[in-house]
Amino acid sequence: MLRIEGLSKDFGTVNAVSGVSFDVPGGQMLGIIGRSGAGKSTLLRMINRLVEPTSGRIMSEHAPGPEGDVRALRDRDLNLWRRKCAMVFQQFNLVPRLDVLTNVLMGRLSYQPTARSLLKMFSVQERALALMTLDRVEMSPYILKRADTLSGGQQQRVAIARALVQEPRILLADEPIASLDPRSAERVMQILRTINREDGITVICNLHTIDTARAFCDRLIGIRMGKIVFDGAPAALGKSTIQEIYGGVAGEAEVDENFTSTALRGTQAG
Repeated sequence: MLRIEGLSKDFGTVNAVSGVSFDVPGGQMLGIIGRSGAGKSTLLRMINRLVEPTSGRIMSEHAPGPEGDVRALRDRDLNLWRRKCAMVFQQFNLVPRLDVLTNVLMGRLSYQPTARSLLKMFSVQERALALMTLDRVEMSPYILKRADTLSGGQQQRVAIARALVQEPRILLADEPIASLDPRSAERVMQILRTINREDGITVICNLHTIDTARAFCDRLIGIRMGKIVFDGAPAALGKSTIQEIYGGVAGEAEVDENFTSTALRGTQAG
């Protein structure tokens, strides 16, 4: 269980996230939707402690310490939390000049003593884990390719594999398909859904479009101007609520119909 209580973030006089509260049961796939600038990315980054909250609480059974208070974590305990609460970014954050296998193994650095990390000394077991994970995301044929030679969709799959070798219990995905073409976006979302179902990993995914979120997520939270305006099942998301989330800008809530129908078929088949 991940519990968010009254979480807020101010940047100077700008209130990016305002008193947000919700629980995420273990193993749920949660989609967070809203316009650009609504506070979605700030919310995820606060959960991972890449951004420090102004106020509020973040509680998780996977956080070190008896109380599971994520905001209280420092130094080694904070690194342990980030190991268990992995993050995937819109821009992939791979090391361009390194090959695919080494990029994935970077996800094991928090398990290494400092000296071994600097020398990139990974065990046979860790290399086997990386290879197995790359096979799961259909990237094993590319293990020796430099990251900067891959397509956007391929790079995102490598980034997902890097997060998975951390052996997380929560996976935060911040707009993971925003820069991808529809076919690549569909495959990335299918992979995230498979990870969620097969491994029982909680997935919290920021998404810009309604149809993608409906196709792949168990539950949706809609954010407008830093506040939650919807929290429920995808089927309960009506037109009036969509207009409230997106401020009446219907085009922001739409995606290509071919992608939507294909994605829905893939989800139903899975």
